[in-house]
Amino acid sequence: MRAFNNDCRISWLLLIVLVSTIAVPVCSFADDDNTGKKASDPPAKPAAAKIESPAPLTERERYLLDQLEELKRRVAELESKASSSVVPAAATPAPQPASSSLTSPSAATSNIGPASAPTVQAAVTQSPSVSTAATPAQKTKIDPFSDWDWTWLNGNPRNKDVAFDSKFFTPEIRADVTYTYDFNKPIDDSMGGSSELFRSNEIQLEQLGIGGDFHYDNVRARFMTQFGMYSTTTARNDPSYAKGQWNINDADRYLAEAYGGYHLNVLNGINIDAGIFMSYVGLFSYYNFDNWAYQPSYVSSNTPWFFQGLRVQIFPTAHLKIEPWFINGWQSYASSNSRKGVGGQIKWTPKPWLNIISNNYGLGHDDLYIPKRGRIHTDDSVEVRYFNHPENPGLDKMAFSFTGDMGCEFGGGVSCYGDKAGGPKQSFLGYMLYNRFWFHRDMFGVTVGGGRINNPGRYLVLIPPINGETASSAAINSPYFTGNPGDPFKAWDSSLTFDYMPRQWLTFRWEYDYRHASVPYWSGRGGITPSGSGGVPYTNNGYPQFYACNNGNSSMQLTEPAAATACGALGSTVWFPDLRKDEQLIDIDIMVKF
Repeated sequence: MRAFNNDCRISWLLLIVLVSTIAVPVCSFADDDNTGKKASDPPAKPAAAKIESPAPLTERERYLLDQLEELKRRVAELESKASSSVVPAAATPAPQPASSSLTSPSAATSNIGPASAPTVQAAVTQSPSVSTAATPAQKTKIDPFSDWDWTWLNGNPRNKDVAFDSKFFTPEIRADVTYTYDFNKPIDDSMGGSSELFRSNEIQLEQLGIGGDFHYDNVRARFMTQFGMYSTTTARNDPSYAKGQWNINDADRYLAEAYGGYHLNVLNGINIDAGIFMSYVGLFSYYNFDNWAYQPSYVSSNTPWFFQGLRVQIFPTAHLKIEPWFINGWQSYASSNSRKGVGGQIKWTPKPWLNIISNNYGLGHDDLYIPKRGRIHTDDSVEVRYFNHPENPGLDKMAFSFTGDMGCEFGGGVSCYGDKAGGPKQSFLGYMLYNRFWFHRDMFGVTVGGGRINNPGRYLVLIPPINGETASSAAINSPYFTGNPGDPFKAWDSSLTFDYMPRQWLTFRWEYDYRHASVPYWSGRGGITPSGSGGVPYTNNGYPQFYACNNGNSSMQLTEPAAATACGALGSTVWFPDLRKDEQLIDIDIMVKF
């Protein structure tokens, strides 16, 4: 008799879901029905006598259909357990948009933007129990950014499903392998000016990320490794570790994210986290799988990928996040000076086709060995999906992203505007624009984009790794590519990207980039590596802060005239890297994310 009652219960659930699905068109939102029509549009003409094709499914209709498929799957599981006498409460979710991320197959990937992992866990740790939604009249709180599909966003994972999950841990695995060909053909295979591409004419492991999210009893933690090129290239762009002892960059270089925290059941959720977390500045994600292009423009590539410190994520509503930061500094494991940095992000998603993000930073003294120089920065982005017809066999989706950045440094001999009293102008101004096209039900993607920057003083320009130069050695002296107050630097770039995405876990990418700078900056045919000790070609001599001699010795001099004299005494001349104003490259990439 219990089995009979269970079957009846299941049948009634299927009937309720089916009726709800059919009734959706009557209750569709007037201002967004995925057809492009708004409430202000003129009334539709009377229907013709002939039978017309059905209208495209709305976001809510597709969501409810997904719920129906999930319910059918669970019913099949229950029917296969004939010996079971009790139907689990989790097998009867109410068919409503406010789904629990513990049970909804799409909730874990419907979080929005670069803050994907924190948002997921905010939902996972504090989702209301499905069994409490016993009646349609009961109102269920919507998990932040979970009621619409955000897999189309630049900087957000495109997985619609979670490969594996549990009550305690959600694993995540990433693999990113790239082959890059630089048409300048540097003889030492070494490239500069990028935080994504580093070696020419080689197959390189960019990142192997193994980690995931822990979530239990309101406690949160996340970690993600970065084995491969990221483990050395990201750390070399941070000068702060040169201050003091303990080799902090060695301690942290293999971790892309590592933090722990707590979730509060206040408003739509509040998360308090401390550790290493993504900075979000620049719109693009640190993980290339999540992005529309592999090599982003300067606004993204030259701004921070991570912060270390404390953040608080506040969700006043399901579509708004306010996130203040208290951090060591601008992409820094430690503090370059005594003053810490503060900042924060505001993210707002009023419509399923619109994402607005604002990141701001200030207060920090982030120039090593210059304790009284402050920095401010604002980074603002908008993403718009202006075409969405997933039923189309050809072009099914289009979207664009626009990002604008402004900032400056002041004090310590420089100023934001450039004046006699404050010193030379030290500022940052840049933007980037990308447009994305999806084809054949999102199996193929094409992205066109680029941007520009103007950064006098070069305080955010990535220092080329000439003779092993790093951000910390450049803070002492950079003989070949200087960063003196007011030094000019203007640049622009463009890219064309083609993606083949046969599975939601896999992307094959082909990309062409053209980049230009106002001063010699990119690696040329002669390379950027001198002869090392004993005259061994293409090896660093260990003294990047000094001019090198052609015979491999270091001149041990900070100025070119003094270096010429010193190298002459050694029977040699001063060595110079081969730097160009232009760079063309192609990269072929395989990216996996579970």
